[in-house]
Amino acid sequence: MNIRNLILLSVFFGFQFLNVYSQSTGTKTSKVRERLSLDRGWRFFPGDISFPVIKGQDMSYSNAKAGIAWGAASPEFDDTKWRIINLPHDWAVEQPCDSTANPTQGYRVRGYGWYRRNFRLSPKDNGKHLELQFDGIATHCTVWFNGTILHRNFCGYNSFYIDVTPFAYYGDKMNNIAIRVDAVQQEGWWYEGAGIYRHTWLVKRSPTHIATDGVYAQPVKDSTGNWVVPVEATLENSGKTRSSDLEVEVTLFDGTGNKIASNKTKSSVGVLNQFKAKLILPVSNPKIWSLEQPNLYSVKTVLWEQGIKLDSLITSCGFRTIRFTPDSGFYLNDKPLKIKGVCNHQDHAGVGVAVPDAISDFRLKKLKEMGANAYRCAHNPPSAEFLNACDRIGMLVMDENRNFNVSPEYIGLLEWMIRRDRNHPSIFLWSVFNEEPMQGTENGYEMVRRMSHVVKTLDTTRYVTAATSDGLLNPKNVAQAVDVIGMNYQSANYDIVHKTYPTVPITSSEDVSCLTVRGQYVTDKKKFTHDSYDTQGEPWGTTHRVGWKAVAERPFIAGCFIWTGFDYRGEPQPYEWPACGASFGIMDQCGFPKSIFYLHQAQWVNKPVLQLIPHWNWPSDSIGKPIKVMAMTNAEKVKLFLNGKLISMKPVDKYDMVEWAVPYKPGKLEAIGYTDGQKVSECIVETTGNPVSLQMIPDRQTLAGDGYDALPVTVLVLDAKGRPVPTANLPIEFVISGPGSIIGLGNGNPNSHEPEKGDKRSLFNGLAQVILQSQTGKSGMVTLTAKAPGIKPFTIQISVMDVEQVPSVATFTN
Repeated sequence: MNIRNLILLSVFFGFQFLNVYSQSTGTKTSKVRERLSLDRGWRFFPGDISFPVIKGQDMSYSNAKAGIAWGAASPEFDDTKWRIINLPHDWAVEQPCDSTANPTQGYRVRGYGWYRRNFRLSPKDNGKHLELQFDGIATHCTVWFNGTILHRNFCGYNSFYIDVTPFAYYGDKMNNIAIRVDAVQQEGWWYEGAGIYRHTWLVKRSPTHIATDGVYAQPVKDSTGNWVVPVEATLENSGKTRSSDLEVEVTLFDGTGNKIASNKTKSSVGVLNQFKAKLILPVSNPKIWSLEQPNLYSVKTVLWEQGIKLDSLITSCGFRTIRFTPDSGFYLNDKPLKIKGVCNHQDHAGVGVAVPDAISDFRLKKLKEMGANAYRCAHNPPSAEFLNACDRIGMLVMDENRNFNVSPEYIGLLEWMIRRDRNHPSIFLWSVFNEEPMQGTENGYEMVRRMSHVVKTLDTTRYVTAATSDGLLNPKNVAQAVDVIGMNYQSANYDIVHKTYPTVPITSSEDVSCLTVRGQYVTDKKKFTHDSYDTQGEPWGTTHRVGWKAVAERPFIAGCFIWTGFDYRGEPQPYEWPACGASFGIMDQCGFPKSIFYLHQAQWVNKPVLQLIPHWNWPSDSIGKPIKVMAMTNAEKVKLFLNGKLISMKPVDKYDMVEWAVPYKPGKLEAIGYTDGQKVSECIVETTGNPVSLQMIPDRQTLAGDGYDALPVTVLVLDAKGRPVPTANLPIEFVISGPGSIIGLGNGNPNSHEPEKGDKRSLFNGLAQVILQSQTGKSGMVTLTAKAPGIKPFTIQISVMDVEQVPSVATFTN
């Protein structure tokens, strides 16, 4: 693999591959750093397995010793009857809705679960530094390796890394990982899933190596205004002798693999110790990372010892400047930018929190299509792959700490977040908490002061904020300890807070909380549904139109983060059972746009936008009755016609849009938008006939045959004239063949109790979604057929491409 492909793979997929230099370089060759996926071939047991009751002196003595775990934690435990699964995995989404379960978890039973995996290490690995990496387990877990407890994790959103070098076996003897997951515990008041829902890795390195998350390379401008990349590389030595003749070489490459700058320095690191090597790379006229052109660079850090390469790591970065001001808001690359953001939890229809990386890409692209430019990770750090996607796609990120706590354990989690994420150009804000009870107290101020200090110790290039919902007018509060004041649902206080803290920048860190259900245009609380006209703001929030107006008309408010971009499981407020999902989203759980998607698109994008609601398929007893018609548009005026007859032309308010009361008559509703007297946009809504045929629209035409790539397929029905029927709620059955599988189904109904796994799903207001995933190491054609009673079926084919496989640890499941 050449260096260009190596860089691109690292940037685009977030995987770090082994590097081998050829002898033509004039250096000694050496395999270095292997980062191998551990995602395949786990054994899973849903439920808890009790440990043997300890009786007698001998049992008590043995139980207290390393390497002698009992029960399901023992390497000798028989797990051959357990189910074989691949990661990422969320067992909660596989469960049926249950009225006895917690409503915040979408009425899904979580409980306990066990995972086990065996693997072998070559005798050639003896002497290497070996590390297990777990990117996220919901919620708490205990990890045993070869019968010894090595880790207990008390946060479901952080990665953790385990040095297993002293415990590893080599050759024919099997190594065993056993993990007990406690998903009874909750960290949040939303759906958190259950299980090992992010990626897992085995990393092999030289005893002297670059530490995990150990390279910090954030481009900045120096005191003379010139670009430099200060590089800090943390070296570790887990070997038995001091490494004293080390050289750290750092090279910057652009997005096409061209070498831009290089530097090197001598170093040493003692036994079982660390050392930070620091270098600077001057750069002239780099390509700037922006929302429109998210140019990325790669920093390759190589560790040498006497001409032998010990370790190598590629880190991506981007050249951009960020600045907040107290009077005029936020600046990206010295250009004013209003933050048009959304808050989001991480679950998606059909897959729960085990979201394939490609589905994260799909969600981000839908938000950009709407005009959003910022994403708040609510209320926890996201996956590394998600941040890679934000870097590539061009989306600003508020990265948020999960637990508000300054005890050593939780400060350690904050430090982990900063170290792992600080190279991402997409991140522009660190948030240390969300709506904490102590936010308006001196205790809260003191905690944020300490947390901010921790952040600034590790990263001085970004701003620290906290999402406050109250207490900013108290004498001592967190506003006095942050760089940017974050305000949740406090639009009534914008002016007074600005007056109280005239030198501190302000942003709306969370607002709106308006309830809408896709395709519903009548609020029916008995059916747990809300209309889509942007009228049902929660008591603590506003409608979308009111919330954005308050932000847009105040230059000192940097922007907003709307609650939420997507619907999510849990929090079915203001309802309970049988409602099981939140309706705050601008899009539903599948990513299907609601009407307010087009409302924000009209307010946030520069191209012509015009969308009419509602559908025009009303029952016969509605004829002659007034129907509320709303146009979401950025045109100055709109003409509305019914069956070719002009109803009226109305001016458009850029915040409130424009509405009519139209007596219903089947046919064609047509809107034409005008700006400066010229036609700029048009939208037609027609009364359709009954469904006669199915249709499926894949998001892409190909899948990579690596077993990870996934894509959503939109399912709908058409009438005899080929028009989508927006009121159809038909049951659909799917048949799949070829090198792919259905990993999830959804339809955006926040009250649906249908299974999200399997081969059946009903349309909801005309739409459903199937998520397809490729199979590992296979190529060919996936064929998916959709069938419904009395309806013409539809078949699509997706090409699965032969691609280089993700380097992985071999599986042993017998």
